[in-house]
Amino acid sequence: MIKFFRRIRQRLLSENKFSKYLIYAVGEIILVVIGILIALSINNWNEKQKNLDTEQLLLKQLKSEYQSNLNQLDEKILMRNQALEACNNLLNQIDHPNTLNEDAFYRSLWTIFRDPTFNPIQNDIVGSENIRLINNDSLVRLLSNWSSEVFQVQELELEFQKFRTEILLPCYLRLGISRNVNNNLWKDGYSPTEALDKEFNYKFTIKPTKKGLDLAEVLADVELEGIVSQAITNHQVTNIQSQSLRTRIINMLKIIEQEIE
Repeated sequence: MIKFFRRIRQRLLSENKFSKYLIYAVGEIILVVIGILIALSINNWNEKQKNLDTEQLLLKQLKSEYQSNLNQLDEKILMRNQALEACNNLLNQIDHPNTLNEDAFYRSLWTIFRDPTFNPIQNDIVGSENIRLINNDSLVRLLSNWSSEVFQVQELELEFQKFRTEILLPCYLRLGISRNVNNNLWKDGYSPTEALDKEFNYKFTIKPTKKGLDLAEVLADVELEGIVSQAITNHQVTNIQSQSLRTRIINMLKIIEQEIE
């Protein structure tokens, strides 16, 4: 083809047909430009298609990750709701010591001692160039704010961890009820809400303390009453933030589902 065009150019020049040669040369340039534009269009189309395919993979990955995050967050909210119920049961028994049920009392003490912490799956999409492949601006905004919003919940969880370690546990030890609390937990078997294998029932033998323990004095302990009340506030506030975070996840999943082809 190149030789064919070269022969035409040489023939026009040898015949001194410069005007025709000029027209021919312009036409040849136009053909070359058109060819380049077609090649660029094909390349751009291929690149766009490749980006769309990659976006679909990212969206499917995000859907799986955030569904897992939602499941885990629901589990932590449930644990706090169980702790709130346990706190209310304890306060009721503190206010009405004549209604004391030992098993329920120790079970409630263990329930508020649990430590629900949200640890979502982390991905590097926001911090990488892959974020530009996601075309939905609302989803990009939600993903960009995710880390800071999770941190707000985790800050509250860290406060409870400190409260649990520095105040709650020392109170249990001072009152001499820790052995009985743990015995009550394991004696009939226990399957933690947060266990990886929720079908397995864990059972150990500890037996209750042989030391003298007056539960009437335990119920009358002002520090214990204050601790239970504070636990209510902590779990309630954390669950309020967690519910907001849950709404964010549901919104993300809805958008992702709409964007997946």
